[in-house]
Amino acid sequence: MKKPSNAAATSTRRTREPSLTKRIGLVLGLLVFLFPLLYDIPGLEEPGERMLAIFLLAIVFWITEAIPLVATAVLVIFLEVLMVSTGAIIAPSGAAEALPAADYFAALANPVIILFLGGFMIAEGAEKYRLDRNIAAVLLKPFAGSIRITVLGLMIITALLSMFMSNTATTATMFAVIMPIIASLKDTKSRAGLAIAIPLAANVGGIGTPVGTPPNAIALGALEERGIHVSFVDWMVMAMPLMLVVLIGSWLLLCVLFLPTEGTMEVDLGKDWDTSRNAKLFYAVTGLTILLWMTEPLHGVSSNIVGFFPVVALLCMKVMEGADLKRLDWPVLWLVSGGIALGTGVGATGLDVWLVESIPWASFSPLLLLFVFGMIGLGMANVISHSAAANLLVPLAVSLAVSLDGINVIVVAAVVAISTSFGMSLPISTPPNAIAYSTGEVSVKNMATVGVIVGLAGTFLLLFVMPPLWEFLGMV
Repeated sequence: MKKPSNAAATSTRRTREPSLTKRIGLVLGLLVFLFPLLYDIPGLEEPGERMLAIFLLAIVFWITEAIPLVATAVLVIFLEVLMVSTGAIIAPSGAAEALPAADYFAALANPVIILFLGGFMIAEGAEKYRLDRNIAAVLLKPFAGSIRITVLGLMIITALLSMFMSNTATTATMFAVIMPIIASLKDTKSRAGLAIAIPLAANVGGIGTPVGTPPNAIALGALEERGIHVSFVDWMVMAMPLMLVVLIGSWLLLCVLFLPTEGTMEVDLGKDWDTSRNAKLFYAVTGLTILLWMTEPLHGVSSNIVGFFPVVALLCMKVMEGADLKRLDWPVLWLVSGGIALGTGVGATGLDVWLVESIPWASFSPLLLLFVFGMIGLGMANVISHSAAANLLVPLAVSLAVSLDGINVIVVAAVVAISTSFGMSLPISTPPNAIAYSTGEVSVKNMATVGVIVGLAGTFLLLFVMPPLWEFLGMV
């Protein structure tokens, strides 16, 4: 990939700057962790104080990345086991009934984690057997022609792939395809528009399915903890109308800002279907898995159980092997597990009740509460990982929604999760943005302009249009 001429100097500065931030984060994290343990928090029992210490530590570490994000996730689980479970080193005194350590460890094998594992297995197989490239080649055919129409086609394909593959993997795949096209364009604005289009579509497309992006899984996991099941197809029905509107709106914005009305763009992906036995078996297993996910209301088998099917089937038939398993994005699965465990601890220790009682949330209207969490989610996700933002906000928001009257828990979880996916105004906001920025074709100003407009517009639609639509459709 083409790099900016000053990439080395920029990289050096970035390496130095985060090191100071991380050192500050380590010290600040230790201080906020100790504060609830050393100072008696009014109205909060000892289990809640210990959980508040863990929660504050997670906030600081996830925001500053004092240690890797996944390290914070597993640290959360470990501290919960040591401090607030029945196996705590020093048992806390208080009214809250402690959960066994197994309940916190169970976050690592939560049914939503299994669902995501199945999605990762399919994504890895799609790359291995070139299914992603071949699908892109087939789908792009109707969009050949003008630059604007071709970019629309590329965005639709990217969004579609991102619904079942990680946003990062989808973006990397698409950039491998379009880099020669970008290099052939003479107009600087057109090159920038095409480079921005891919991460934009990947970020937006990820909201479409439960396996599209980690915040979706975090929301579903938090709901499962409360005994609320949202099926694969139910999530799609809720999220896809918004996804399509924001995707088309993003394309129109790119047309206005970057893409010329005239000119053509030639894209020849070249179909090269793998017809080996293993490839055919992979196509069959993938097709059956997606079909089972889409028809869950008919057969009644949970999407989480279906998600384990491709893992078992592909390994048993030797279509995928141990080396393929190693390449799965395990850190993301553990990161999501940390968020699930955090929500479990907040609810089990009485911290959620204290949070509700300490702030007059009951005086907030449902719309105002959604607005507050949606805007916080959008803002945080622009400067920290989407997964980290969802890990921090979803458990808190779901706990509040359960405790308050007139607030639909599913709506709150969906709004918080999806709003974090709209945080994409900076190169650091999301890996797809970083990939686009690394090409040297996109300036921070252009990325910020598009990201802020799309992020705010998408969040406002999410807050003010989608909940009434979901209620009308009988989804909530």
